[in-house]
Amino acid sequence: MPKWGMLVDLDRCSGCRACVAACQIENNVPINTEEIVNQRRGIQWIRIERYWEGTEYPAAKVRNGAMLCQHCRNAPCEPVCPVYATYHNSEGLNTQIYNRCIGTRYCANNDPYNVRFFNYWEPQWPESYYHYLNPDVTVRSKGVMEKCTFCVQRIRRTERQAKREGRALKDGDVQPACVQACPTDALVFGDISDTGSRVSRLAQDKRHFRVLESLGTDPVVFYLKKVDPQHVGDAAKQPAAH
Repeated sequence: MPKWGMLVDLDRCSGCRACVAACQIENNVPINTEEIVNQRRGIQWIRIERYWEGTEYPAAKVRNGAMLCQHCRNAPCEPVCPVYATYHNSEGLNTQIYNRCIGTRYCANNDPYNVRFFNYWEPQWPESYYHYLNPDVTVRSKGVMEKCTFCVQRIRRTERQAKREGRALKDGDVQPACVQACPTDALVFGDISDTGSRVSRLAQDKRHFRVLESLGTDPVVFYLKKVDPQHVGDAAKQPAAH
């Protein structure tokens, strides 16, 4: 049984937001109009966070980082749900059962990464967009929580294809939309329990870290620190596994 995980190489991320656009399209994420964004009700399953170091050019530098559901092994959002709408499955995915969710938003309140979103309105698209909706993904209605699923529909589709071909899944077979769209190969997805997988090898790099790891949530999304040529340390000198 695979245990899915992801790695984000901050040294490769250019902040282009191709992953954000791919995720919005693949997973039927509602359109964030200006009105919705101004009310701070926008929905993004994955977002690019930007941080600035320094105050004056050319010393000022921008740091980009992708933030998505961390699919924590000890997820704080799971035990607070009164109807068990969110739980951890056997493949290490933090799942969300939309038709069970009653919209208490307890999970969002207990989420330290701010990656869960509540649908305040019924999603609407222009008529010309109807044919672009992904038929493999549920269109969530008003009053439920939603978040990144690691494109579970792609995982299931690839598993069925491998079963028809009479073979086991290979490393790299499953590619979530964000990973497939990344032009710099900054996102890597795979079986974190397979020591031979690329994501597992990269997660052992000396540059690796996990966000808010001190909280004990045990996330399966790993990050590689950005390498600053002006401050190359021992960790930066360690070549990344490929």
